[in-house]
Amino acid sequence: MRHKSAALYSISSFLLLHLLYRPSIADVGTAASYGPPYLPTSCFGSDERQFPANNLFAAAGDAIWDNGACCGRQYQVRCLSSATPGACTDGEVQVTVVDYAASLVSTPSASGTTFVLGAAAFELIAQSSVSQINIEFTQI
Repeated sequence: MRHKSAALYSISSFLLLHLLYRPSIADVGTAASYGPPYLPTSCFGSDERQFPANNLFAAAGDAIWDNGACCGRQYQVRCLSSATPGACTDGEVQVTVVDYAASLVSTPSASGTTFVLGAAAFELIAQSSVSQINIEFTQI
């Protein structure tokens, strides 16, 4: 009986630790911002219905573009740091991929980033005056 109690205690402890200290499954990268015009996009052309109602969208960089397979995917994005101290806010933003960063109609604030966030999405996680930020992101 004593062995069963010890085993049960060990399993319970493991499960509790696993729930409290889950390993991170997020990736890290960089993000820039861009403003209008947003159409046409590489994902859905000139269809205005591609933009989410909350206006939180992004263009995918080469690292996640996957020949367009990422169109419509949603990502949770959080600002980690920037060359400008204090540029990040404490928030996160959920964005929908609607375009390819390399073929944007308007010029992004920086090139070669993992994501180029629409202005509304960028401003939720960082100061709009910053051109590039370091991010953590997870596909939802």
